[in-house]
Amino acid sequence: MWNRKIAIVDLSAKTVTAKPIPREIRKKYLGGRGLNMYLLYNHLQPNVDPLGPENLLLVGSGLLAGIPCLGSGRCDIAAKSPLTGAVGDSNIGGFFAPELRLAGYDHVAITGKADSPSYLLLKDGAIEIKDASHLWGKDTFDTQEALRRDEHDEKLVSLVIGVAGENLVRYANVRTGMKNAAGRTGMGCVMGSKNLKAIAARGTTPIEFADPDNLLRYCREMNEMITSTRWAKAQSRWGTMIIYSNTNTTGLIRTRNFQLNRLVDGEDLEPENIDRYSIGTSGCFGCAVHCRHRYVLKEGPYAPLYGEGPEYTSLGAFGTMLDCRKMETILVANHLVNKYGLDTLETGGLIAWAMELYEKGLINEESTDGLQLKWGNEDVVFDLIRKIAYREGFGDTLADGFKPAIAKVGTDSEYYAIHVKGMSNLHSDERPTPSFALGIATSTRGADHLRSRPAIDMYGLPENMLKEIYGGSVATDYSSYDGKSRMVWWQERLYAVTDALGVCKFQTVFCAVHAPKWREFSTLINLATGMTITEDELMRVGERIYTLERLFNLREGFSRQDDSLPDRYFTEPTPIGLPVAKGKKIDREKFDAMLTEYYDLHGWNLQGVPKSETLKDLNLSKEPSKLF
Repeated sequence: MWNRKIAIVDLSAKTVTAKPIPREIRKKYLGGRGLNMYLLYNHLQPNVDPLGPENLLLVGSGLLAGIPCLGSGRCDIAAKSPLTGAVGDSNIGGFFAPELRLAGYDHVAITGKADSPSYLLLKDGAIEIKDASHLWGKDTFDTQEALRRDEHDEKLVSLVIGVAGENLVRYANVRTGMKNAAGRTGMGCVMGSKNLKAIAARGTTPIEFADPDNLLRYCREMNEMITSTRWAKAQSRWGTMIIYSNTNTTGLIRTRNFQLNRLVDGEDLEPENIDRYSIGTSGCFGCAVHCRHRYVLKEGPYAPLYGEGPEYTSLGAFGTMLDCRKMETILVANHLVNKYGLDTLETGGLIAWAMELYEKGLINEESTDGLQLKWGNEDVVFDLIRKIAYREGFGDTLADGFKPAIAKVGTDSEYYAIHVKGMSNLHSDERPTPSFALGIATSTRGADHLRSRPAIDMYGLPENMLKEIYGGSVATDYSSYDGKSRMVWWQERLYAVTDALGVCKFQTVFCAVHAPKWREFSTLINLATGMTITEDELMRVGERIYTLERLFNLREGFSRQDDSLPDRYFTEPTPIGLPVAKGKKIDREKFDAMLTEYYDLHGWNLQGVPKSETLKDLNLSKEPSKLF
């Protein structure tokens, strides 16, 4: 554990060095997202161009990556975001993180820019910068296959970009395997700006655990704990698509961008309809749930097609938001964004925005390359995905994200853009759920359901149970504002630690109440590493990570006014849905009070700036310390 290393790569100078990760930093940030955030804040100068060679690209395995439970194959990728200018950070599952550790490294820090297309090869402690000219222009699937072929190793695992990353689409993602994506904040764009096509890893170096026998026994307990939950049982059958059955029926889904909150006659998108195409399920490293479908399309213009997924996010990005009502449309679009290396949420969100602008007459066929951006037109959706990836015509307008696109199209279009800090929101409609609304407003990445979403707020749990979980009073009614800031704050800290450990959020308190959390994480850390860290100390680690992200954003010019929502959340009530969801909008005064309470829980002042005593308490008062 204590001899784990970080590789430091300067692509401009073509140099590679390695150094050990200090114990002090391990205890304060663990690994994965935590250590990446420390490095980003400490070693990136303010106001750096995200697409310049000075931007720092960080790849880090979680501290527990490689243990046989809780989907421990997760890796964190970070840089300054070319989409938002804020914290850029995305988490990816699959098998790369354990392979990186087997190759001898826990983290890789990359700066500079290669003078020609290149890829990194990490193999049993050795690191090479290799030519990738022959890979440039290949999609994400073919690139991975070509790397295995080039290195004569079928077990080689790689992180790659597609043509979207090469063309500097600001929300290009990083991919591994058939399905796994570090989707948000444009980390694939950063790789493209560095002429870095891939990072490949292969290793046989053992990962040493402090108490392997008891760790194995406890991992078995953890797998039994999570697979016994109703959530995991449903997820292993239909994946995250299972969420659609409840949210669409209730009226919690964005449809036609933001005009409706339910997809009427959307039965074909119900999760059981994946059975028509599914040939089985698979999972990430260390996962007992297996939530992803493997599917085959045998007919249609894109057949034959093999893919994996889709997630609930793709169901909304290419279904509900665009008023597309066929499962097959989702499967094709899901495959295309994966092939080109595009963030599914950002792509769907921008296309939905453009369709509403077209409907409102704010853009026309003259500006859309002759495309009729009508709701439900799947052929236009497929064409726009390709145009965005290749920056062709109107696709080039959408390829830079919301803020630049609004500047090009006109300020009248801004009202219809559903984003926070420049990043598109999930297809969920948070007007009936104040806790979710606060979560997307305050997320350090931009509109975000993976930084803090307290999904169990939807369950109507008794207040005594909520108090036991969250450590304070929380209203059981999900439409209430009372105590919801506490839920968001608690989940932020939990998810920060989850990302630092490299385990799956869906196998902690996300949608399952009786899932592993602080106590279980503390035990796993001790058995895996020998490090003793209490539940309270873990909460402080989560607070430290999130506060450091806040400091980064403040340094880049973000403030309280950026922790808000699109105006439509406050001005337009939800038009349809069940009584609990219909006629809802966010109350500005209550939202503002909730935001102030949220800041107070963090120990930040009224402007969202961490107080000096808070920084001292979290051992952050001397940052950037550059201890490492």
